[in-house]
Amino acid sequence: MTGLAHRVAWNLRHRWRRVFALCVVGAGVAAPLLTGLWWTLPLVWFFGLVILLPVLHTLTKPVPDDDPDEREDATGDPALDALRERYANGDIDEREFERKLDRLLETEDAETVADPGDGDVTDRVREGVRREMERLRE
Repeated sequence: MTGLAHRVAWNLRHRWRRVFALCVVGAGVAAPLLTGLWWTLPLVWFFGLVILLPVLHTLTKPVPDDDPDEREDATGDPALDALRERYANGDIDEREFERKLDRLLETEDAETVADPGDGDVTDRVREGVRREMERLRE
């Protein structure tokens, strides 16, 4: 495939929305000239840009993988993630969650802290967990 053909193929594959919108605009301008009816221009633009383009975009949007290791609420600490999940499932109550969280934070190794003078890691983790608990309650 030559450079120009490769570039055109890439643009059609990755920027098809722009190409489609340009075709709809062109068809909207050509419609009144071909039919002699002025109202075909807004009709073509409306159906093409407001209805068809969002539908096609939704149908061609890739489905994200549901990878449990890359969840947005994952902390990187498997024990803390498991504790959060047990609390979210209702296996443990809030008091036991707090007790187990304190135990986890007490056993946290000092080597995991990037800058010890940067504040108390325990308080930061506890604040993050408190926000997570409030979010789960809602």
